[in-house]
Amino acid sequence: MSLFGYARVSTVGQNLAIQIAALKAAGCQTIRYEKKSGTERGARPELQILLDFLREGDTLVVTRIDRLARSMKDLQDIVHELKGRGVEIKATEQPIDTTTAAGKAFLDMLGVFAEFETNLRRERQAEGIEAAKARGVYKGGKARIDPDAVRSLITDGMKPAHIARQLGISRGTVYKYMPKRSDTVTS
Repeated sequence: MSLFGYARVSTVGQNLAIQIAALKAAGCQTIRYEKKSGTERGARPELQILLDFLREGDTLVVTRIDRLARSMKDLQDIVHELKGRGVEIKATEQPIDTTTAAGKAFLDMLGVFAEFETNLRRERQAEGIEAAKARGVYKGGKARIDPDAVRSLITDGMKPAHIARQLGISRGTVYKYMPKRSDTVTS
């Protein structure tokens, strides 16, 4: 019958201190935390460690449901999995009681809003990128490969594995820049 906390922020620049303090105040002695997006459950190893560890009678505590999941499917999967193992979920800032129909409905609504907010943010980001492209401001990401450097090393006779190691790229990338051999046989 222990309380285990989970805190999450989306980016490295964000601070976990407020969430961790709230989880400690709620009685959590063990708190797992990470700075990862909440849209994909598989990309959050600290959450998975905690989920694997929880046992019957334990309670998973978060400050808000959107810290646990940003997609309805992930939230429902986590709730279903934990409920099946006899683990409860509690949010310090939201009155959630998954033992009642109203509590379950409220949890689902919070999950819907979290996913909706994520989708809105993606749409606004895509609109911003399109507008920047139209203005000629957006150029995309920085080029990670210098094709001239790859071709120069190929011309110098360096082997693909050595080129890849020297430039910090994959051998497959090196092969993309190698001249095509013509395999014609003359009789």
